[in-house]
Amino acid sequence: MTITEDTDTQYKTKDNVIPFIPEGDFYFSKGVDAFYKRKFDIALKWLKKATEADPEEAIYPCQISIIYTEIGSYHTANQILTGIIKEHGDDYLECYYLIANNYAHLGLLKDAKKYADLYLEKDPAGEFKEETEQLLTVLDIGADEDDDWLEEEDELLVYQETAFYHLERQEWELAMPLLKEMMALFPDHQTAKHEYCYALFYSGDQEEAIRIEEKWLEKDPQSIFVRTNLILFYYERQEVEKVDRLQGTLMNVYPIHEEQKLRIATTLAQIKYYQYAYQRFIRLAKSKVKGHMRYYKYFSITAYQVGDRIQSERIWNEGCKQHPLLKSEPLPWEIEQ
Repeated sequence: MTITEDTDTQYKTKDNVIPFIPEGDFYFSKGVDAFYKRKFDIALKWLKKATEADPEEAIYPCQISIIYTEIGSYHTANQILTGIIKEHGDDYLECYYLIANNYAHLGLLKDAKKYADLYLEKDPAGEFKEETEQLLTVLDIGADEDDDWLEEEDELLVYQETAFYHLERQEWELAMPLLKEMMALFPDHQTAKHEYCYALFYSGDQEEAIRIEEKWLEKDPQSIFVRTNLILFYYERQEVEKVDRLQGTLMNVYPIHEEQKLRIATTLAQIKYYQYAYQRFIRLAKSKVKGHMRYYKYFSITAYQVGDRIQSERIWNEGCKQHPLLKSEPLPWEIEQ
């Protein structure tokens, strides 16, 4: 639309509006300002707008990765940084240091050392030289003498973190091949088998998922993973009697591990046993489960359904800051029951 000048020397379009389209730098400055005020959800919003305005500018996604690091989403941060390296090559060498730092937070010491060494090799006098050397010192102190054991543990953690990332986003077709590999490489790792069945069911192969889990139930009737999976599967298929029978076997089970406690709480919430679910949620140690988006999602829904609406809103808002993906989910008070 063409801008013209009228007799009053005021610039206008034919409908008297001058369109203002901010460039990426405008959004970026807004995002950085919000970041320094630790308003991470707002910062992400502005920085994503900056990226949309100028997709070729690598500084914007790099800053986004730093925010994800700040909120503990290390895997997401590394995916962004790896994408920058793939797209821009060695133009942004600081990405190697940032990746190393994220791997260190995840406990993946071998991968952290690999990227720290790469950074110093590619940019020996770089901006993060001192920080990288300090990181390597910490990694050396924390290194285990049994390198083979460390390598295996690191590999398992990489698989777990990557599969978890896709499961949280309901990316079943991406999660299942990883889980299959985990089952082959780590046959004693039971969680992978049940997460695979979960992904299999929700990707559409319900009969096979139920068949596998029912077989496992015969072998290990005490397994929390088996029972919670089957409860959800039966619930989705409206097999009420089977749901009630298995749900009853969970009511007096109080696991030691926090993730198993969370699994029971979210399962009860998903089948709408809200009063029971609420009692489980309020006993959870948030510091140990805050990495799970489903903790915030189902705790908030449960709190709302039992009438604790202030708690529901607080948990939801906190979850959106910790896991921006949660914002794409329906609000608890808008879900039809």
